[in-house]
Formats: sequence, structure tokens, C-alpha cells
Amino acid sequence: MEIRGGVELPATRTDIELHTEDGLTLVGELAVPKDRAPVATLLTLHPLPTAGGFMDSHIIRKAAARLPALAHLAVLRFNFRSASSPRGRSEGEFGDGETEQFDLAAAVAFVAAQGLPTPWLVGWSFGTEVALKHGRQHEVAGLILLSPPLRRTSDDELARWAGTPHPFVAVVPEFDDFLRPAEAREKFAAVPEATLVEVEGGKHLWVGESQTRRVLDEIVRVVNPDALPSPRCGGPEPGP
Repeated sequence: MEIRGGVELPATRTDIELHTEDGLTLVGELAVPKDRAPVATLLTLHPLPTAGGFMDSHIIRKAAARLPALAHLAVLRFNFRSASSPRGRSEGEFGDGETEQFDLAAAVAFVAAQGLPTPWLVGWSFGTEVALKHGRQHEVAGLILLSPPLRRTSDDELARWAGTPHPFVAVVPEFDDFLRPAEAREKFAAVPEATLVEVEGGKHLWVGESQTRRVLDEIVRVVNPDALPSPRCGGPEPGP
């Protein structure tokens, strides 16, 4: 089975709104399998809004486009405060990873209110900072970090994850712009439970179908390994 890079596979997709404790409305989308209940839920956190990150950043968008059908996962994606996409603009101003704690809390509350199963935090770049800084206080099944920069996460915030009973996985590209595997091994030593997946040839933005597929496969490997191997994907890949 071939899946072209931009194809959106069957799913039930619903535009949603999240309402934060500090009074903002955020826009997003929930995608769930079309013909069966999801086995788990990906609560996705996108890259830096001030550098063009939003709910349609390509790894997040393709997780929502593919994984409900291929891996039986629900995928929640939304714009952090101040971020805009074709879905609309989320209210508020950029909070540099601090006030985004309310955005994360609103998303976790939405997942719970919808009765969605087994929520995993899946952050990419800036989204990993929000997950690391504020995710420990929430009941989640585990943490998946894609290209974690560790620029806004303090040593103390990272060390709070030590002793976590849940899977903690960091997917680190060989040629990351901010944190490469050798430094990542040193930093994540503060969390003995952490599993580092070092991706040879990988880059921070995961551009190209082979890198996209590798990242999505790593997510599925952790959350629903029975869904692997995934169908082979191909075709041209737009930028992030």
C-alpha cells in the first residue's frame, strides 16, 4: 500500500475549541478512527509560534492525517495561544512556554471530558518545552519528545521527571540545530527512565518523507506497537 505524502486518510475530524483557565479560546481539531474506538490518544504540542509553528506544522498535521487510520489513534492538535492556521487564530499572546501551561491544561481537560483513552503528550521542539515544564502535573500515559531543544526547560524542571512511572521517550536527530545526541545523553541522564532514540541523518525539522515516516513510526512504536510495520509512504514532501 502506497501513501502519498500529502494524503489525508479516512478519519472522523471535528473542529474543536479549548477554553483556558485564564479566559482564552484556542482552536483545534480532533481526529479519531472512522470505524473503531481509538486505542490511545495523542495530545500534540506544536513548534514555536514565533518561528512559524502551528497545529499544521507538518509532523503534527501528518500524525492527524495518517495515524487514526493506520494506528487506531485519536489525535488532538490545536494552536497554542497567539498561533494562527487555516483553522483560525487562538486568542492571547505568546507566553514563552510559561502561560502555555494553561493551554496544555485545557487540552488535557478536553481529552478527559471527551472520554478519550490513554492520553500521551507528543511535543515537537517548543512543544517539548511546554510538555517538560508543565506536563508532570497531569495524568498522562507517557511523554514523547521530538527534537527537544531544552532551551526553556530548566535543569530542575527536567529532573522532576525522574521516577516517572510512565514511558519517557526523546527522539533526537543527529544533526539537530539545538540539541544533538551526545549532549542529549548528558542532559537526560537526570531522568534515568528516559529512552533516547538517536536518528542518524535526522534534522530538527524532520523534512522529507523518510524522516516524517521515521518520526511517526517512533510514535507508533511507543503508543501502539501492534500497528507496525506501517504502510510504505512515498511522494514529494512539502516543507514544514
